[in-house]
Amino acid sequence: MACWLYEGTLLFGVVFIAGYLFSALTQQRHALQHRELLQAFLFVVLGIYFTWFWHKGQTLAMKTWHIRLVAANGGPVSQGRAFVRYLLAWVWFWPPLAARALLDLSAPEALVLLGGWIAVWALLARFHPQRQFWHDALAGTRLVDARPAAAPKAQEARA
Repeated sequence: MACWLYEGTLLFGVVFIAGYLFSALTQQRHALQHRELLQAFLFVVLGIYFTWFWHKGQTLAMKTWHIRLVAANGGPVSQGRAFVRYLLAWVWFWPPLAARALLDLSAPEALVLLGGWIAVWALLARFHPQRQFWHDALAGTRLVDARPAAAPKAQEARA
């Protein structure tokens, strides 16, 4: 979860720059002008970000926390599989967002629903045989420990 929060902090910069670029290119004068187009643009930008880094194995936050994304067989992740994982990862957010739109919920109600859904979706990983998140299982990927192997100490090498 800490990696997820760090990733969100880093994504703030990505979204800020992409939003600035969008507003400059479209001559956006008001925050609600072209809102749906901006959301679609950011969805594509985030898709490119995650697909690119997951194809390489790690985002910056994943490197910091020594987590690597691999295919289910342990090999590298293709860009297609990384893109499928990106789409499936939105299950963390889509159901509460859809419920907000369908039920016309207020922002505080939607936030409570979102927090509850994230907790439930995270707990559902306990029911997976390898305790993976379900979007990883469905995408054919898994997260592995990427800590470097400990080098033997100098004293142990002399003994």
